[in-house]
Amino acid sequence: MWLQNDIQLRRPVREILVATNNPGKQREFTELLASLPAKVLFPLDLGLHIDVKETGATYAENAKLKAQTFVTASGVITLGDDSGLEVDALDGAPGLRSARYTPGSDMDRLTALLNHLKNIPKERRTARFRCVVAIATPAGELYTAEGECEGTIAMAPSGSGGFGYDPVFYIPDQGKTMAELDPQVKNRLSHRARAVQAALDILQRLVLEESVL
Repeated sequence: MWLQNDIQLRRPVREILVATNNPGKQREFTELLASLPAKVLFPLDLGLHIDVKETGATYAENAKLKAQTFVTASGVITLGDDSGLEVDALDGAPGLRSARYTPGSDMDRLTALLNHLKNIPKERRTARFRCVVAIATPAGELYTAEGECEGTIAMAPSGSGGFGYDPVFYIPDQGKTMAELDPQVKNRLSHRARAVQAALDILQRLVLEESVL
């Protein structure tokens, strides 16, 4: 077991640490993991201030880096994730660099994306959100699951919900951007929701196993 000190040994079991400090992701993961018989924690809840460099060549590698770094620091079952927006007309960009597409705010990144697509017609603006979650245990087990959501890039932002590229990611079946969806609908359809859904059986088993150790 990769436990750091006696304080961690005395913490109650049935906890899951989600390795993100992004407020938007924290809201979503809290809802997505609500069915598990475990308390959902985030790094600051445990006083952890760790900046994991996303040096992996794939979403899975980055998700594993986060999960393994934080499980080592905390001794708690940890879920890490990495995700990105892949635009076909941009050869899959911004992809792994979605959060670092251009310096500044989410709106700066939206603006840069739309500028790069300004001469691309609607029918060629196909895209997808992709997410991989990695689950690491104190005993050294490691699991991954992934999900994706297909859509197109809108001509202009719309909607005030969500975060990141949500205001320009249009889902034809819904007739709305991701930022216009009700949270309950987004948490069924999004790439992150689908990745978590694919991982729920694993998480359920790990939490129940941990609770009887």
